[in-house]
Amino acid sequence: MTMSSSSHFFTSDGLQLHYLQWGDGNVPVVMLHGLRGFAQTWQDLVDAMGNGFTFFALDQRGRGDSDWGPTKDYHAQTYVQDLARFIDHLGLQRFVLIGHSLGGQNVAEFARQYPERVMAMVIEDIGPGSSKQGEGAERIRREMSNTPLSFDSWQAAQDFWTGSRPNLTEQALQARLTYSFREVDGKITWKHDQQGIAEARLTIEPMDLWPAFRAIACPTLLIKGSHSDFLSSQTVAEIVASSERVQAVQIEHASHYVHDDQPEKFNEAVVRFMQTVLTD
Repeated sequence: MTMSSSSHFFTSDGLQLHYLQWGDGNVPVVMLHGLRGFAQTWQDLVDAMGNGFTFFALDQRGRGDSDWGPTKDYHAQTYVQDLARFIDHLGLQRFVLIGHSLGGQNVAEFARQYPERVMAMVIEDIGPGSSKQGEGAERIRREMSNTPLSFDSWQAAQDFWTGSRPNLTEQALQARLTYSFREVDGKITWKHDQQGIAEARLTIEPMDLWPAFRAIACPTLLIKGSHSDFLSSQTVAEIVASSERVQAVQIEHASHYVHDDQPEKFNEAVVRFMQTVLTD
């Protein structure tokens, strides 16, 4: 059954940031999408986790229905400040954090700064070094350099996503078309600040994530796609060896975009992990 969401805004650093909320359970879950993601990307996971939780999914600055910010502020410290203000706005004391890629970086760094607030974490396909070197980092830099700012038709926009994300399920593809784009004067343009995000990604040095991963103090599930070019098996092994709080799972036939490529397997892994956290 699809849970229905309500749409809300709050102010961070002068920007109106948008978020979705589902459910009314006792356990708060705060979710952060990836580099060019959007809050609605978590709908499937919300439906799979179901009752017992209240879910909050943020459109991070420059994405979805949130305001765009200055390019210089598209970096970890500002995202974490936005997340802290979001938590304060919601009035949450302890909660679960879930993040994909950029969102995974931001939840890990938030948990380093506020360890007493985080009950458990799910980090999807990012680790120390992921954004700096390797095939995935190169691919994302290449995509940031080559992504058009607009398309002449919806078909051209669809062709862009099917070309760059061949493993997407039909549902994930449709979500991207619905929530990534808007039509303006006959052109299909991005809802997110493609130009600013690309410039930031290409010019701002990614943060070193080792301090955050070594500081993990809550039960944490690290999910890797078997075909991910972004998170290596070696890095996963190093993370697990460095922290007894982290367990890792690899989802077969999934790229860096695990929840889009293999939603059922991804959701099963998160649900299973949350059951162990809540029964301990």
